[in-house]
Amino acid sequence: MKTDKRERASFKAGRGGERKPAFSGKRGRPAKKEGAGDSLLICGRNSVTEFLKSQGVRKVFVKEGKKDDRLLSMVKLAEKYGVPVEEVPEEQLDNMAGGVVHQGAAALLKPYEYADLDRVLADWEGKDPILILLDGLEDVRNLGAIVRTAECAGAAAVLLPKHKSPPVTAAAMKTAAGAFAYLPVCQTGNIRQTLEGLKEKGFWVVGADMDGESLYFDANMKGPLVIVMGAEGKGVSPLTRKMCDFCVRIPMKGQVSSLNVSVAAALLIYEAARQRGRS
Repeated sequence: MKTDKRERASFKAGRGGERKPAFSGKRGRPAKKEGAGDSLLICGRNSVTEFLKSQGVRKVFVKEGKKDDRLLSMVKLAEKYGVPVEEVPEEQLDNMAGGVVHQGAAALLKPYEYADLDRVLADWEGKDPILILLDGLEDVRNLGAIVRTAECAGAAAVLLPKHKSPPVTAAAMKTAAGAFAYLPVCQTGNIRQTLEGLKEKGFWVVGADMDGESLYFDANMKGPLVIVMGAEGKGVSPLTRKMCDFCVRIPMKGQVSSLNVSVAAALLIYEAARQRGRS
């Protein structure tokens, strides 16, 4: 199958792919109890700082006692945005973190708000956006890793089918190291309808598959593109694969037959970015 000749209409939908915070600050459903299970409580200095910058934090917790310059800067940043800061014993932070390394800082986030796909596309009018659709992904840490890579590579958004995706949890946010604060994540409906709608807008759909027609670095991944990544172990579902314009594979030279899905996604995302001159 040739992938170097394109006849599909060019993408028309903004303003150069300008990044906007994924949190709007609007009221939504209440967050879970502070420190309870896998609530929207994140830990770690980098994550807390990035979400403070995006104004997605309801409250900051820092350890009692002497603080280094980074913790003091975080406290000042919280004060700048009017976010309350509470000093708590380090043992309490340990309990709240539930085993996650907190580095003396944690934050209770505002309820996560998924981005609207139509608005994302409007913000990329005249550009060649990269979208990543996750088909059946299960591990929230893989979700976080993919969002982190997509944000770093300059992708437009990650798409999560409502009934076949993990939720955005604190564990996903921790893995993403703050990327959720900047990269739009859109919750979509039926995969087939979503892909059909994007194709009508000029997008090409490439699936990651061990039996793909070409190697990922030989395929033409320029232009508006949807990269479809499948579930851990199962890969892209047969129905979704039929919706792909073409599939690509990653060469495997060792004894292990596959890569972690977040690593595979990183290769395809950065190859698409390289072909656009963004790498």
